[in-house]
Amino acid sequence: MNKIKTAIVGASGYTGMELLRILLNHPAVELSAVTSRTEEGKRIDEVFPRFTKATSAGLKFSLPDPDLIAKSGAKVAFLALPHGVAADIATALLKRNIKVIDLSADFRLRSAEVYEMFYNHPHPAPELLSEAVYGLPEIHAPAIRTARLIASPGCYPTSIILPLVPLLKAKLIDPTTIVANSMSGVSGAGRKADVPLLFCECNESARAYGVPKHRHLSEIEQELSIAAGKTVTISFIPHLIPVNSGILTTTTVKLLDGVTADQINSALESAYADATFVRLLGQGKPADTKMVTRTNFIDIGFSIDARTNRLILMSAEDNLVKGAGGQAVQSFNLIHGLEPTAGLNSW
Repeated sequence: MNKIKTAIVGASGYTGMELLRILLNHPAVELSAVTSRTEEGKRIDEVFPRFTKATSAGLKFSLPDPDLIAKSGAKVAFLALPHGVAADIATALLKRNIKVIDLSADFRLRSAEVYEMFYNHPHPAPELLSEAVYGLPEIHAPAIRTARLIASPGCYPTSIILPLVPLLKAKLIDPTTIVANSMSGVSGAGRKADVPLLFCECNESARAYGVPKHRHLSEIEQELSIAAGKTVTISFIPHLIPVNSGILTTTTVKLLDGVTADQINSALESAYADATFVRLLGQGKPADTKMVTRTNFIDIGFSIDARTNRLILMSAEDNLVKGAGGQAVQSFNLIHGLEPTAGLNSW
């Protein structure tokens, strides 16, 4: 097999490290460039000893220079960069005919106005928003296959959107009554020195944050509105919990009159029967982060509260894998016509 030369831009953070873990073992990938301003000139296995003896572990980090990335022969670049920074590099790489899978929030929204409302600065490349494809493979696979710019979703949105979209499309739930509560491991905040993220601040602690308008709310409402065929506004409350990785989301929503558990189960099974990385647990079975961490699976269970006529959806995923690097590699596999499990088949 002729391997696909691939770059990771911003490869020294938690998401970048997860991309390294997957792509160093991906049967169709040859890493041609990895970038990091802080680790420039160091080998991959020097910065991350866990990758010692892996193929390409001797590759050195370089600066995120689009010309250097193009010179490496890269055909695809994963961007694991902060929002507001990724757009400029994405624009430069696209001009050099390099496909981009962006893990930042810069291209997830269709509206530059909504982006500015949630991210507090004008969009750096609004001309590309109409081209970017929201990279949720279970929902947008056909568009991903032919895209040159993919906006890989956030971790919270994945855990909320996937359980809800089939039910909104089937008109089984009242979209005005959605409340999503999510709990995330500390790695979701990134690999950085920040007092609220220190061990002593996070250990034996749980707290809400980003209330009432977490940035991910914008893409969640965008995708739910598309599924419902009308504007959907929800309440979203994220929490930080003292684990390294994993997201658990419990979403409650009012059922429409007469809707049964069988209809809920049928809608989910119909949507995800062929979805390699969605595991449906069925009624009365809560999702558990311990069952999905270090994998690319999302587990979805549900229960019905007959007293309130509300559906309780429970989902779990690894925020760094299905919520970030692994999901981006799913899109990579779709673009290149590879097996869905290529590089991702681990439990």
